[in-house]
Amino acid sequence: MADIKILTESELRTLIPLDNNVVDCIARAFSELAGGYVTMPPIMTLLVPEYSGEVCVKTAYVPNFDSFAIKMSPGFFKNPQLGLPSTSGMMVLFASATGMLEALLLDNGYLTDVRTAAAGGVAAQYLARRDVSHVCVVGAGVQARMQLKALTLVREIKSAVIWARDARKADITASDLSRELGINITVNMDLAQAVGSAEIIVTTTPSDKPLINSDWLRAGQLVIAIGSDQEHKVELFPDCIRKATKYIPDNLAQCIVKGELRSAIEAGLVESSSNFFELGDITAGKAIGRETDDDLIIVDLTGTGVQDTAIANLAFQRAKNMGVGSIFAN
Repeated sequence: MADIKILTESELRTLIPLDNNVVDCIARAFSELAGGYVTMPPIMTLLVPEYSGEVCVKTAYVPNFDSFAIKMSPGFFKNPQLGLPSTSGMMVLFASATGMLEALLLDNGYLTDVRTAAAGGVAAQYLARRDVSHVCVVGAGVQARMQLKALTLVREIKSAVIWARDARKADITASDLSRELGINITVNMDLAQAVGSAEIIVTTTPSDKPLINSDWLRAGQLVIAIGSDQEHKVELFPDCIRKATKYIPDNLAQCIVKGELRSAIEAGLVESSSNFFELGDITAGKAIGRETDDDLIIVDLTGTGVQDTAIANLAFQRAKNMGVGSIFAN
């Protein structure tokens, strides 16, 4: 039996910082998905409603990758009240050729946070106007912070505004990011003003009620919606998608069930049989993204198993190259 590499969260944080290499890795993952040869089953979800909890299991086999990952990702959204992170979890890596267990990535949700932020970076890299400089971040948690960092990797962001239900948390996040990123970041508790002022809007909440009104959106904006990744979640009012010049899902079948597209279909504003180019079609050059500076584009990111397999492969390869991690002799 082959040895199994065990990587801790601290080791993975060193191996996989949020940088342009990771954004490129996730862009490649989307392109592979658009190629039609990836095997990616539907997400398995276990809901734990009395504790505002959910556990998602995601996976994907990519023919061009040496290994495939299976990820178990709990999200318990009352945890911050207990002094605990809202997300945790781990990834298990298997050899594509043999199915043998290769590695345990005990990341506590870190790799998920990075690959999710990188997907926002990919969306902005391919779909935001070149001259964008001001961002609105909806939410003030870990993903809000990481999304803004990812956006600064692909565009020259000069300022940002943060809105969150918890004004104190928004103030802390804005202050921390201002120091870290060296840009002007403010808090605006008027969400309509915050959204209307921005060229990129990224939504990062676990909301089960719509937050963004279509009347607040205008030509030229890019909306990156990442919070709606379950059937009960929604951040955009359904008519936002109808107002958009282009709607781009990360995975159409998944967004019909879990994304912002779901609520638009339920409202009768979009036909369930409607077809849309996916983000991977854009990254692979199979479809055109932004065509004019006036396009209003909405990207629906529900999180895909191919992203998990991609980032797990990157972490495992770097760990092998650098001699990082512990070995469990099976």
